[in-house]
Amino acid sequence: MTLKSIPFLSLAHQHARIRTEALEILANVYDRNWFILGKELETFEQEYARFSNSSFCVGVGNGLDALYIALKACGIGSGDEVVVPAHTFLATWLAVAKTGAKIIPVEPDPMTFNIDVEKLAPLMTKKIRAVVPVHLYGQSCNMSAVLRLAHEKSVLVIEDNAQAHGATWDGKITGSLGDCSATSFYPVKNLGALGDGGAIVTSNIDLAQYAVRYRNYGFEKKNVAPEPGINSRLDELQAAFLRIKLKYLNGWNNQRIELASRYLENLKGIGDVILPAALSQARHVYHLFVIRTARRDELRRYLTDRQVETAIHYPIPPHLQECFKDLGFKKGDYPITEAIADTALSLPLWPGLEPEQVEYICDMIKNFFTNQA
Repeated sequence: MTLKSIPFLSLAHQHARIRTEALEILANVYDRNWFILGKELETFEQEYARFSNSSFCVGVGNGLDALYIALKACGIGSGDEVVVPAHTFLATWLAVAKTGAKIIPVEPDPMTFNIDVEKLAPLMTKKIRAVVPVHLYGQSCNMSAVLRLAHEKSVLVIEDNAQAHGATWDGKITGSLGDCSATSFYPVKNLGALGDGGAIVTSNIDLAQYAVRYRNYGFEKKNVAPEPGINSRLDELQAAFLRIKLKYLNGWNNQRIELASRYLENLKGIGDVILPAALSQARHVYHLFVIRTARRDELRRYLTDRQVETAIHYPIPPHLQECFKDLGFKKGDYPITEAIADTALSLPLWPGLEPEQVEYICDMIKNFFTNQA
C-alpha cells in the first residue's frame, strides 16, 4: 500500500497479527465437530461479560437480533414507547419497530453526534418505557444524565454498544451502565468477527435467562418452549475468533485513539471543517472518525481522485427512510440529524493505518480548502 492509495478500511493488519492463532483455532473447532452452542461460545460469553464488567453475556447471530432480544427481555412491546436517537444506524429503529413499540426520536448533539440530553428530558413522559442510548462512532453518550433521567422516570435503559467496544464513561465501560446492552460483532467493528455476530450483556439474571431461551427457539430445556423464540445464536467458530481478538482489543483501540489525535491536531482550523468533540468523561475509541463540512460531496470527490477512500455515516436518516414512511415523519422534522446527514464525512481510521497516511489525508484536505476556495 502506498501513501496515495488509502482504503477507508483494511483488516489486513489486524488479521496478519492473529493469523497463526486464528488458523489454529479454526483447526481445533473443525476437528471438534461441535459448531453451535458449545465450549467456545460459553467461554467467550464468560470472557466478554468479564471484559464488560457485567455478570452475563448471551451471544446471538447479529447486532440487530441482539438489540431486539434485549428489548424483548425488558418486556418492550406493542403499546410501549421507546426513545431512540434520530441520528443512528437504521438497525436501532428496526429493532424497536420489530417489538411493536412506538419510536420516539431525539435529536443529537451536533458536536458529539450522540443524543442531546437536554432534548431528551422533555420526551420522558409517562408513556416512555425505555430509552436506547447509542454510543455512536465509539464515544459514550452522557450516561450520567441519561441514567439520572431514566431513574427519575422509572424508565429502562438499553444501551446500543455496537460501535463502542472498550469505550468508557466516567471510568465505567459502556455496555455495563444500563439495565442491559446490545452489541454487534460485524467484521468492521472495533471487535469484529469473521462473519456476523452479536451479544446481549447484563447483570440481571432474569434478562440473561430470557435471552438464552429466546435466541434458541424459546427452549427452556430441550424440546420444551414455554413461549416462542427465534433462531439466533453466535456460532462456535465466530466465538473462537472473537476470543482471540478480544485479547488485542485494547491495544487496537489505543492505535485508533492515537490516529484520531493526529487528525484532530492536523485538521484544526481548516476551512469550515467541524471536528468531532470528545466529552471529558468519555474514553472515545473512534470506531469512526467523522468530520463535517458544507462542502462534503466536493471534498469526497477530491479525496477519491487522490486515491483516498471515504464513507458517509449516514446519508439518509431513519426518519426519512422509505421503510418508516408509515410513521409520518417528513423532511424538516429533525433538522440537526438532517444537517449531519448532509455534511458528515468519515475518514479512514483503522489499526495499521500509518501516521504518514494520516498526514497525507490531512494534507489533501488542507489543499482542497486552499486551492478550491
